[in-house]
Amino acid sequence: MYLKLHSDYEGDALAHEAAAIIKSCVHCGFCNATCPTYQEFFDERDGPRGRIYLVKHMLESGQAGDATRMHLDRCLTCRACETTCPSGVRYGRLADIGREIIEEKTQRPVIERLQRLFARKVFPHPGRVRMLLRLGRLVQWFLPSQLRRQIPPKQKLSAPAGKQSSSQRKMIVLKGCVQAEATPRTNDAARRVLQRLGIDLLEAASAGCCGALSYHLAARDEGLDFMRRNIDAWWPLVEAGAEAIVSTASACGVMISDYGEQLKDDPAYSTKARRVSELAKDLTEVLEAEDLSVFRNSTGKQATAVHCPCTLSHGQKRDGSLERVLERSGIPLVESAEKHLCCGSAGTYSLLQPAISQRLLDRKLAALSAGKPEQIVTANIGCQLHLGSRSDVPVKHWIELLDNPN
Repeated sequence: MYLKLHSDYEGDALAHEAAAIIKSCVHCGFCNATCPTYQEFFDERDGPRGRIYLVKHMLESGQAGDATRMHLDRCLTCRACETTCPSGVRYGRLADIGREIIEEKTQRPVIERLQRLFARKVFPHPGRVRMLLRLGRLVQWFLPSQLRRQIPPKQKLSAPAGKQSSSQRKMIVLKGCVQAEATPRTNDAARRVLQRLGIDLLEAASAGCCGALSYHLAARDEGLDFMRRNIDAWWPLVEAGAEAIVSTASACGVMISDYGEQLKDDPAYSTKARRVSELAKDLTEVLEAEDLSVFRNSTGKQATAVHCPCTLSHGQKRDGSLERVLERSGIPLVESAEKHLCCGSAGTYSLLQPAISQRLLDRKLAALSAGKPEQIVTANIGCQLHLGSRSDVPVKHWIELLDNPN
């Protein structure tokens, strides 16, 4: 696809990167077949190919309008299009660049600016999330039903966290931000499961949000600061021989694996960031490499539907890994349709685009419920909370099944 940058962007490194991505597109349209928003609206501008043209026009004309911003906002960045694309177009990266440029070119309505500021200043900070959850649970029964369903019940840890063993194998686990407060059972279960396999999980207290939330809301510098903080927190453990940095939230795993790319031009962090990305592993990747026979006679036998998050299947290119781990652990799975389509959570998408998000949620729950499961499992905190807000059966993180099958 031919593109000539407007003179305003001649010295802009991000614009040149976006132009290179756009030129790799052969505008075949295969991407629209797996794009959730195109499947909902059948509007070319709400599919990857149309959004590529919108960014192209912005870079060529030097102008951007509210319509371009709206259609980019509607993109979930699920990256299903990347899995489908025969040309390897890095659409997710292009969408992030397009959003960053358009934030500079246009002025959002006040309510939208406040929503985004609230998300950036609350959700990446566990202490603030804790206060928000406490307040929400306190006034929960006075809220409208749709808002009330968004507040997760308080989790009780199923057993005391295990103590470190004498194992020589050590891995770092990302504590996270929202997950640490909303579903603390996830990392606790992961710690016990891995201890049964002879692996200790280490947590750096000063590490926190992976940076994805700020980064995807066009606050790139803020996101990079979160990345640097995590690298500083993890580096002593890396130097001490930790063999992996494990994420129990697939969305965070995608971001951590990209630290090396994001900080490649930072002389103080580029080498460390590259090493961190090399060590990044999703929890499914860790379990797939282990002997799981120890779990076969101890897991529950409830029929289970699997929701593989977009960040695991398309972002990390690990489609099917979650199902393989569960099957090897003796957990009975039921079939579901449209596995490639997003559930509508997509980070802050459910907050910023609630109407579309709910439509996608209805469609995903219908697909997951077709096999009449007794429970649904997923690998990402956002998906877990989103699905759980409307599901008729329990929604859990999959690692809980290996730790606490009942």
